[in-house]
Amino acid sequence: MVKTGLQVFLESFPSEFSGLRAGILCHAPSVTPDFRHIIDIFSGEDLCSIGAVFGPQHGLYGQTQDNMIEWEGTPHPVYGFPVYSLYGKNRIPTPGMLAGIDFLVADLQDVGARLYTYVWTLKNCMEACAQQGIPLVVLDRPNPIAPLPCDGPVLDEKFFTFVGGASVPLCHRMTIAEIALWIYMNHIPSCDLRIFRMEGWKRSMFYSDTGLPWILPSPNMPSLNTAIVYPGMVLFEAMNISEGRGTTIPFELFGAPFIDPYKLLKHLNDKNIPGCAFRIHNFIPTFNKYSGLYCHGLQIHVTDRSSFRPVGTALEVIDSLFRTSGPEMVKFIDPPYEYEERLIPFDILSGDQGMREALLRGTPPGEEKERWKSGITQFEKEFRKIALYND
Repeated sequence: MVKTGLQVFLESFPSEFSGLRAGILCHAPSVTPDFRHIIDIFSGEDLCSIGAVFGPQHGLYGQTQDNMIEWEGTPHPVYGFPVYSLYGKNRIPTPGMLAGIDFLVADLQDVGARLYTYVWTLKNCMEACAQQGIPLVVLDRPNPIAPLPCDGPVLDEKFFTFVGGASVPLCHRMTIAEIALWIYMNHIPSCDLRIFRMEGWKRSMFYSDTGLPWILPSPNMPSLNTAIVYPGMVLFEAMNISEGRGTTIPFELFGAPFIDPYKLLKHLNDKNIPGCAFRIHNFIPTFNKYSGLYCHGLQIHVTDRSSFRPVGTALEVIDSLFRTSGPEMVKFIDPPYEYEERLIPFDILSGDQGMREALLRGTPPGEEKERWKSGITQFEKEFRKIALYND
């Protein structure tokens, strides 16, 4: 079984932190393999005291089900220390929140997609800790989909937002500690960053290979299957196509009331997209887009993980939607989106304006995928210099 950074940290707790006051950035999956939460561990063992706890999007224990729902903290109901939301009126810890904190520990489960917000909350904390001279300790966890090759555009710096703050591909293969190290090297070198690596983890492992329990990283990430398709299918968040929120298998289902599922299925089947199959599955979302309305749609099934490309597949699906439903029906949504008021939501998710423009022009998907290659090659070259784990 893989040992997480949390386990390694507890087994070799740094003497320099003994008796000090810790801040903890955590959420529901911040547990040991026997399901003990980091807050309960720190509160019950004589390691250090907790001065404050910080939570990312979806709340400390995953309470905000829908997307882009803010929450605010209250004192912890058992231990009494303050719990601060970093997905509400504040997304960066204020000096007052960090007052009396000697070091900040971050234990977050990422899912391997650049636009997942937890790592950008971590980046905000790195900035705040650097300004206050507070060490930041990152406890590493597996990238659940690490064996999937890098896929999608590398994020253009002009499109940095809260859903992307480093020039990495949409599907990037990095762990959260490796992204923190990338941010340290390229953006915040003044941060006193400490990393506790995992033991026994390799980049060739899917999460199901680690022996660790799957704890929902966010309410709409119920399984590893969801995580595998997520880096591509999440692009529907920026379109008038339901990404399946409000169903039990979000991101595996997609659709809209105006889609002809038979035409769409045939168009996709004719493409012979590697590693996956599609099946008609209509649905009525209970919340989010088209709540309570009958949506015609499909489910994507990953049949061969070794040949599946999540972003490239999503590009093919969107291309087929445009060709079977028409540009008069299939639309990209306008801002605002995730605190960004100006840039097109699809562009900040995909990484630049190129994919959207290619879809609108009717550019063959193969040409658009070819455009990504040089950026991915350069990223992989730079990433190898800082990678913490072997393939």
